[in-house]
Amino acid sequence: MLIAADVRAYICRDPVDMRKSIDTLSYLVEPLLAQKPASGNLFVFVGRDRTKVKCLYWDRTGFALWYKRLEHGHFPSPSSLAQRGFTLAELNAWLEGIEIPAREPHRAVAVKRVS
Repeated sequence: MLIAADVRAYICRDPVDMRKSIDTLSYLVEPLLAQKPASGNLFVFVGRDRTKVKCLYWDRTGFALWYKRLEHGHFPSPSSLAQRGFTLAELNAWLEGIEIPAREPHRAVAVKRVS
């Protein structure tokens, strides 16, 4: 799955039935995430017990669906990420089990000189 670095990811705060497939998940994007399913963004759905995740993505020619099931443990709560879009780096960290705070990352600084 090749995804551009500037793609934003959006996670559904509510648990989703992991038996749902591409069509049903794509229908849930607008009412649950207030986004267009074919926007090119990545949409993350988490199962009730937080051991399963599905990521839905439109890649210009059709939808792609990525599925991960943990053998032990749970994914961190999606509530802190559900309030905003996040980067693919944050998504990768979250998928590895790192709790992502709801704070903004450090702001970029325009350097005029180095002392």
